[in-house]
Amino acid sequence: EQRQSYLWKRIPQAIKSANPELTALWAVGQRIWQRDFPGIYTAIAAFQWSENILPVMESLREGTRQRAYSLVAQAYTSIAAQDFAAFVGYSVEEAVKGVVSQGWLADPNTRMVMPQKPDPPPVSLVPNEQQLARLTDYVAFLEN
Repeated sequence: EQRQSYLWKRIPQAIKSANPELTALWAVGQRIWQRDFPGIYTAIAAFQWSENILPVMESLREGTRQRAYSLVAQAYTSIAAQDFAAFVGYSVEEAVKGVVSQGWLADPNTRMVMPQKPDPPPVSLVPNEQQLARLTDYVAFLEN
């Protein structure tokens, strides 16, 4: 984070003042470095991006959202719907509707969302002969 701060300080004030989009980009970057998911969505939405930058910001927002879904699915057995919605950058209704359609559970009484755990990655089983050959090669390497 310190390198980013130095970069910002090195940009002449005249360039920063003349380019409000640069300042807005900086605000988005700061939220990313702070891992402030709700802040990332807010910073992206707070500026009218140029047509060159808009696709990048839309892609960044969607990539952030997908990362948030993945992190929640891996880390939580249940999460308050309001917290989840802020984490993925949607209203509570949109966030809950979106994940229920993907097999997650939502309890309207407790206002909790229960993520569906992602499937664990497949374990690659190496045949015994192949394991033995690797071990032999490794031991031979260590002996030389």
